[in-house]
Amino acid sequence: MKATIKTVVASMIVVGSLLIAHLATAHHSTIGQIAEETTQISGTIKEFQFKNPHSWIQVNVTDDKGEVVEWSVEWGNPNNLIRQGYNPSTFKAGAQVTMQLRQHVSNAPLGEFMAARFADGTTVGNWVDK
Repeated sequence: MKATIKTVVASMIVVGSLLIAHLATAHHSTIGQIAEETTQISGTIKEFQFKNPHSWIQVNVTDDKGEVVEWSVEWGNPNNLIRQGYNPSTFKAGAQVTMQLRQHVSNAPLGEFMAARFADGTTVGNWVDK
């Protein structure tokens, strides 16, 4: 009987440890996935997904071949963005925008938001003139 109790307790410890490890890795880091240098894209806002755990800005960009490529730009969580004065209407569908971002190292049309400048000159984030 003692061996069975020990086996059950040991199994519970293993399962508990695996659950804790899973929770600890649930929120990912972009270290090693995002380039250090800033990339700039210009296009039309398709959609602003203002939701947890991260907001996403979808931007349609016309490439050198004349084809439209949809970029996915990751931004902060809505709670922090609201505290900084941003809201779901910050990026309206159809708006022309130039964005500065750190692109994914795979060179996919994916990156981390740094700043944006709209056609009227309004900026969002930490715009750096180049």
